[in-house]
Amino acid sequence: MPAPAGDASRLAATTLALVDIPSESGNEAAAAAWVEDAVPVGRLALVHAADSALLYVTERRAGRPLVLLAGHLDTVPAQGNIPGRIEGGAVHGLGASDMKGGVAVLVELARWLEEEGAPLAVDLALLFFPREELPPDESALPALFAAYPPVLEAELGIMLEPTDCAIHAGCLGNLVADLVWHGVSAHSARPWTGTNAVERAVAGLADVVPWPAREVELSGLRFVEVASVTGIEGGIAMNVVPERATARVNLRYAPDRSAGSAEELVRELAERAGADEVAVVGNSPSAPVVVETPLVDRLRAAGDLEVLPKQAWTPVAELAEAGVDAVNFGPGATAQAHRREEHVEIDALERVFRVLRDFLRD
Repeated sequence: MPAPAGDASRLAATTLALVDIPSESGNEAAAAAWVEDAVPVGRLALVHAADSALLYVTERRAGRPLVLLAGHLDTVPAQGNIPGRIEGGAVHGLGASDMKGGVAVLVELARWLEEEGAPLAVDLALLFFPREELPPDESALPALFAAYPPVLEAELGIMLEPTDCAIHAGCLGNLVADLVWHGVSAHSARPWTGTNAVERAVAGLADVVPWPAREVELSGLRFVEVASVTGIEGGIAMNVVPERATARVNLRYAPDRSAGSAEELVRELAERAGADEVAVVGNSPSAPVVVETPLVDRLRAAGDLEVLPKQAWTPVAELAEAGVDAVNFGPGATAQAHRREEHVEIDALERVFRVLRDFLRD
């Protein structure tokens, strides 16, 4: 007799199978094909399959809210951590925490739904999508929303990102900008004949770094807004005074700040640092805090879950921008994401599976 759909060993096996499929961002086709083969079609209908994105939906019923459960298929580049393994009560390997474990829970929920035929309190959509680890202009979600607008009728989206089995509400915005200082090149034996752009950059950054953190409390949750210099470059040769220097700045901004306000803040920082140019490379908006709704209350009650702020960016922001309230709740550990020795605890896989099963079941 097969093991129950929520059995820990089955969740672990599904997670390991997904870990062992290479799916670095932009190369998710094999993982999408595996998921399409694994998810049974019956109560769930496959309504969208394109660009390594899969969307399944149950039959819609009058008076029932639609809940969207979502997970991304891609991982960061490998670090010698494929294939994976099961050891010490955990699944180890690339993407185990972020977020093959969450995807495995989605697959097993689909199997549970088909095998047990349990009545649902809500209508259900399952979304698997690519390229979450890439900049926002490469996101697959806008095209999917355009191709299947009914998904935006969801009253709650749940992203199974790593949250240590807690609900993470809202998320920080993520702005990346390049600050540029100009100089005049010259022979390094006679530096007074030129202007050293690197020296200008170092002096300018000394006036603004470290940028003071700003704490913001929203719905009882404390977010920390921070800016960091994450890269600096300049120079063309060991004996040439450089005429250009560039510093990359990453601003993680709180949910009370708009994307436009975040750009204004970075331009203010650049002006104070004496930069000659500032170019915004990417700007992913923050997501509002959603904690006081009947569906979030139901999710919290299903597992007596703690609610914490999401001190990072996740696609809940894209759902919010499209008009869907969303939270993060997944089995992965935030401290494990992107590590060489990444792993997800099997107990956490089972806990998230059972909470979501009880949340969905009538």
